[in-house]
Amino acid sequence: MIEAAWGVRERPGKARQRGLSLERIVDAAVGVAASEGLSAVSMSRVAAELGSSTMALYRYVDTKEELLILMSDAAYRTPPSAGEPGEPCRAALSRWAWDLHTVLREHTWVLRIPVSGPPVTPNQVIWLEHGLGRLDGSGLGEREKLSVMMLLIGFVRSEATVIADVADAFASAGAEHGEAMSFYGQMLGKVLDPARFPAVAAALEAGAIDAEDGPDDEFVFGLDRILDGIEELIRTRAGASASG
Repeated sequence: MIEAAWGVRERPGKARQRGLSLERIVDAAVGVAASEGLSAVSMSRVAAELGSSTMALYRYVDTKEELLILMSDAAYRTPPSAGEPGEPCRAALSRWAWDLHTVLREHTWVLRIPVSGPPVTPNQVIWLEHGLGRLDGSGLGEREKLSVMMLLIGFVRSEATVIADVADAFASAGAEHGEAMSFYGQMLGKVLDPARFPAVAAALEAGAIDAEDGPDDEFVFGLDRILDGIEELIRTRAGASASG
Protein backbone atom coordinates (compact mmCIF):
# COMPACT_ATOMS: atom_id res chain seq x y z
CA MET A 1 0.00 0.00 0.00
CA ILE A 2 2.97 2.35 0.51
CA GLU A 3 4.26 1.92 -3.06
CA ALA A 4 2.10 4.82 -4.25
CA ALA A 5 3.58 7.09 -1.59
CA TRP A 6 7.09 6.25 -2.76
CA GLY A 7 6.17 6.54 -6.44
CA VAL A 8 7.30 3.02 -7.31
CA ARG A 9 3.97 1.46 -8.25
CA GLU A 10 3.08 1.00 -11.89
CA ARG A 11 -0.46 0.79 -13.22
CA PRO A 12 -0.22 -0.78 -16.68
CA GLY A 13 -3.32 -0.90 -18.85
CA LYS A 14 -5.27 1.78 -16.98
CA ALA A 15 -6.12 4.93 -18.88
CA ARG A 16 -5.56 8.11 -16.91
CA GLN A 17 -7.99 11.02 -16.92
CA ARG A 18 -6.55 14.25 -18.27
CA GLY A 19 -5.91 16.75 -15.49
CA LEU A 20 -5.92 14.16 -12.72
CA SER A 21 -2.86 13.09 -10.80
CA LEU A 22 -2.16 11.37 -7.53
CA GLU A 23 -0.91 14.63 -6.03
CA ARG A 24 -4.08 16.51 -7.01
CA ILE A 25 -6.25 13.77 -5.52
CA VAL A 26 -4.35 13.82 -2.24
CA ASP A 27 -4.39 17.63 -2.07
CA ALA A 28 -8.15 17.68 -2.69
CA ALA A 29 -8.69 15.10 0.06
CA VAL A 30 -6.54 17.12 2.46
CA GLY A 31 -8.60 20.20 1.63
CA VAL A 32 -11.82 18.39 2.48
CA ALA A 33 -10.38 17.09 5.75
CA ALA A 34 -9.09 20.54 6.72
CA SER A 35 -12.37 22.32 6.07
CA GLU A 36 -14.94 19.67 7.00
CA GLY A 37 -13.12 17.07 9.10
CA LEU A 38 -11.75 13.65 8.26
CA SER A 39 -15.20 12.03 8.41
CA ALA A 40 -16.21 14.05 5.35
CA VAL A 41 -13.49 12.46 3.21
CA SER A 42 -14.77 9.83 0.81
CA MET A 43 -13.78 8.84 -2.68
CA SER A 44 -16.98 10.33 -4.08
CA ARG A 45 -16.54 13.58 -2.15
CA VAL A 46 -12.96 13.99 -3.38
CA ALA A 47 -14.05 13.18 -6.93
CA ALA A 48 -16.68 15.92 -6.71
CA GLU A 49 -14.02 18.40 -5.59
CA LEU A 50 -11.98 17.54 -8.66
CA GLY A 51 -14.91 17.48 -11.07
CA SER A 52 -14.18 13.86 -11.81
CA SER A 53 -15.92 10.52 -11.55
CA THR A 54 -15.31 8.36 -8.51
CA MET A 55 -14.12 5.49 -10.68
CA ALA A 56 -11.45 7.74 -12.22
CA LEU A 57 -9.86 8.10 -8.78
CA TYR A 58 -9.44 4.35 -8.46
CA ARG A 59 -7.02 4.47 -11.39
CA TYR A 60 -4.64 6.24 -8.99
CA VAL A 61 -5.67 5.04 -5.52
CA ASP A 62 -6.75 1.48 -4.72
CA THR A 63 -8.80 2.17 -1.58
CA LYS A 64 -9.86 4.93 0.76
CA GLU A 65 -7.44 3.47 3.33
CA GLU A 66 -4.58 4.05 0.89
CA LEU A 67 -5.79 7.61 0.34
CA LEU A 68 -5.74 8.22 4.10
CA ILE A 69 -2.12 7.03 4.27
CA LEU A 70 -1.16 9.39 1.46
CA MET A 71 -3.03 12.25 3.15
CA SER A 72 -1.23 11.59 6.40
CA ASP A 73 2.13 11.70 4.65
CA ALA A 74 1.14 14.96 2.95
CA ALA A 75 0.71 16.61 6.36
CA TYR A 76 4.47 16.15 6.89
CA ARG A 77 5.58 17.69 3.58
CA THR A 78 7.34 20.56 5.35
CA PRO A 79 10.39 19.03 7.04
CA PRO A 80 11.57 20.04 10.51
CA SER A 81 13.74 23.13 10.74
CA ALA A 82 17.45 22.69 10.12
CA GLY A 83 19.70 22.31 13.13
CA GLU A 84 22.50 24.63 14.15
CA PRO A 85 26.11 23.40 13.91
CA GLY A 86 27.19 22.10 17.29
CA GLU A 87 23.72 22.49 18.76
CA PRO A 88 23.30 20.51 22.01
CA CYS A 89 21.29 17.32 21.66
CA ARG A 90 18.57 18.49 24.05
CA ALA A 91 17.99 21.75 22.20
CA ALA A 92 17.92 19.95 18.84
CA LEU A 93 15.39 17.37 20.04
CA SER A 94 13.27 20.07 21.66
CA ARG A 95 13.08 22.04 18.42
CA TRP A 96 12.21 18.88 16.49
CA ALA A 97 9.38 18.12 18.94
CA TRP A 98 8.06 21.67 18.70
CA ASP A 99 8.11 21.46 14.90
CA LEU A 100 6.06 18.25 15.07
CA HIS A 101 3.76 19.89 17.63
CA THR A 102 3.13 22.69 15.11
CA VAL A 103 2.32 20.27 12.29
CA LEU A 104 -0.19 18.32 14.37
CA ARG A 105 -1.85 21.46 15.72
CA GLU A 106 -2.21 22.79 12.17
CA HIS A 107 -3.49 19.50 10.75
CA THR A 108 -5.62 18.08 13.55
CA TRP A 109 -7.46 15.85 11.09
CA VAL A 110 -4.34 13.69 10.78
CA LEU A 111 -4.80 12.71 14.42
CA ARG A 112 -8.03 10.95 13.44
CA ILE A 113 -6.19 8.57 11.12
CA PRO A 114 -5.33 5.39 13.06
CA VAL A 115 -1.63 4.65 13.45
CA SER A 116 -0.93 1.27 11.91
CA GLY A 117 2.81 1.06 12.55
CA PRO A 118 6.10 3.00 12.60
CA PRO A 119 6.78 5.74 10.01
CA VAL A 120 7.04 4.18 6.54
CA THR A 121 5.99 6.88 4.06
CA PRO A 122 8.52 9.30 2.53
CA ASN A 123 7.78 12.51 4.43
CA GLN A 124 7.39 10.69 7.73
CA VAL A 125 10.70 8.93 7.17
CA ILE A 126 12.30 12.33 6.47
CA TRP A 127 11.08 13.52 9.88
CA LEU A 128 12.47 10.36 11.48
CA GLU A 129 15.80 10.87 9.71
CA HIS A 130 16.04 14.43 11.04
CA GLY A 131 15.21 13.28 14.56
CA LEU A 132 17.72 10.45 14.57
CA GLY A 133 20.35 12.79 13.16
CA ARG A 134 19.97 15.00 16.22
CA LEU A 135 21.14 12.10 18.34
CA ASP A 136 24.45 11.83 16.51
CA GLY A 137 27.29 11.87 19.00
CA SER A 138 24.96 11.13 21.90
CA GLY A 139 26.62 7.79 22.60
CA LEU A 140 23.28 5.99 22.39
CA GLY A 141 22.96 2.77 20.44
CA GLU A 142 20.89 2.70 17.26
CA ARG A 143 18.05 0.83 18.99
CA GLU A 144 18.04 3.42 21.79
CA LYS A 145 17.95 6.27 19.28
CA LEU A 146 14.86 4.76 17.65
CA SER A 147 13.26 4.30 21.06
CA VAL A 148 13.92 7.94 21.88
CA MET A 149 12.22 9.05 18.67
CA MET A 150 9.22 6.76 19.22
CA LEU A 151 8.89 8.19 22.74
CA LEU A 152 8.92 11.76 21.45
CA ILE A 153 6.53 11.02 18.59
CA GLY A 154 4.15 9.26 20.95
CA PHE A 155 4.18 12.12 23.45
CA VAL A 156 3.67 14.88 20.89
CA ARG A 157 0.89 13.00 19.14
CA SER A 158 -0.85 12.10 22.39
CA GLU A 159 -0.74 15.68 23.68
CA ALA A 160 -2.01 17.03 20.36
CA THR A 161 -4.86 14.49 20.35
CA VAL A 162 -5.98 15.43 23.86
CA ILE A 163 -5.91 19.14 23.00
CA ALA A 164 -7.90 18.51 19.81
CA ASP A 165 -10.47 16.39 21.66
CA VAL A 166 -10.91 19.00 24.38
CA ALA A 167 -11.17 21.80 21.81
CA ASP A 168 -13.88 19.87 19.95
CA ALA A 169 -15.80 19.32 23.18
CA PHE A 170 -15.57 23.00 24.13
CA ALA A 171 -16.63 24.06 20.64
CA SER A 172 -19.66 21.77 20.82
CA ALA A 173 -20.61 23.40 24.12
CA GLY A 174 -20.15 26.85 22.60
CA ALA A 175 -17.50 27.84 25.13
CA GLU A 176 -13.96 29.13 24.94
CA HIS A 177 -11.22 27.00 26.50
CA GLY A 178 -10.71 29.24 29.53
CA GLU A 179 -14.44 29.63 30.18
CA ALA A 180 -15.06 25.90 29.96
CA MET A 181 -12.21 25.02 32.31
CA SER A 182 -13.36 27.60 34.83
CA PHE A 183 -16.90 26.20 34.66
CA TYR A 184 -15.53 22.68 35.08
CA GLY A 185 -13.67 23.69 38.22
CA GLN A 186 -16.71 25.41 39.68
CA MET A 187 -18.99 22.47 38.88
CA LEU A 188 -16.58 19.93 40.35
CA GLY A 189 -16.13 22.04 43.46
CA LYS A 190 -19.88 21.93 44.14
CA VAL A 191 -20.16 18.13 44.06
CA LEU A 192 -16.76 16.99 45.30
CA ASP A 193 -16.44 15.49 48.77
CA PRO A 194 -13.01 16.58 50.10
CA ALA A 195 -12.93 13.67 52.53
CA ARG A 196 -13.27 11.18 49.68
CA PHE A 197 -11.11 13.05 47.14
CA PRO A 198 -8.63 15.06 49.23
CA ALA A 199 -5.97 15.33 46.50
CA VAL A 200 -8.43 16.62 43.88
CA ALA A 201 -9.95 18.99 46.45
CA ALA A 202 -6.49 20.38 47.19
CA ALA A 203 -5.89 20.97 43.48
CA LEU A 204 -9.23 22.76 43.18
CA GLU A 205 -8.56 24.92 46.22
CA ALA A 206 -5.17 25.91 44.84
CA GLY A 207 -6.77 26.88 41.52
CA ALA A 208 -4.65 24.32 39.68
CA ILE A 209 -7.53 23.31 37.39
CA ASP A 210 -8.27 26.84 36.21
CA ALA A 211 -6.95 27.47 32.70
CA GLU A 212 -5.14 30.71 33.35
CA ASP A 213 -1.74 29.62 32.10
CA GLY A 214 -0.58 29.44 28.49
CA PRO A 215 -2.17 26.89 26.15
CA ASP A 216 1.14 25.06 25.72
CA ASP A 217 2.08 24.80 29.39
CA GLU A 218 1.24 21.11 29.65
CA PHE A 219 3.23 20.40 26.50
CA VAL A 220 6.23 22.32 27.84
CA PHE A 221 6.08 20.49 31.16
CA GLY A 222 5.81 17.03 29.58
CA LEU A 223 8.47 17.66 26.95
CA ASP A 224 10.92 18.97 29.54
CA ARG A 225 10.46 15.88 31.71
CA ILE A 226 11.04 13.58 28.73
CA LEU A 227 14.14 15.53 27.69
CA ASP A 228 15.37 15.33 31.30
CA GLY A 229 15.16 11.55 31.06
CA ILE A 230 16.90 11.42 27.69
CA GLU A 231 19.70 13.63 28.99
CA GLU A 232 20.13 11.34 31.99
CA LEU A 233 20.26 8.30 29.71
CA ILE A 234 22.96 9.95 27.60
CA ARG A 235 24.97 10.81 30.73
CA THR A 236 24.63 7.24 31.98
CA ARG A 237 25.85 5.82 28.69
CA ALA A 238 28.75 8.28 28.58
CA GLY A 239 29.73 7.33 32.15
CA ALA A 240 29.59 3.63 31.39
CA SER A 241 31.70 4.15 28.27
CA ALA A 242 34.30 6.16 30.18
CA SER A 243 34.57 3.62 32.99
CA GLY A 244 34.67 0.73 30.56
